[in-house]
Amino acid sequence: MPISKKRKKTELSQTHEKQLSQEPVNFDSPRWVAPLMSAFFIIGLLYVITFYLAGSSVPGMSSLSAAANIGIGFSFIIIGFFLSTKWR
Repeated sequence: MPISKKRKKTELSQTHEKQLSQEPVNFDSPRWVAPLMSAFFIIGLLYVITFYLAGSSVPGMSSLSAAANIGIGFSFIIIGFFLSTKWR
């Protein structure tokens, strides 16, 4: 029975071997992401609660409409959710 020829290594397999030999990529998030995310959640929640409990007596809140105040509070919460996608 004849012996088959061995295949030569191609450039593609050589680049694949180089990629495997590299050190792994660090996917950790910066240290400021978690505290900032928590701060945005808390600020948004406190803003909405303050609007519902004492919105008419707070000078800045009383001049805005109800939809604007809720929008401001929920925008802080949405920014917190956006930052939570960056946290690992």
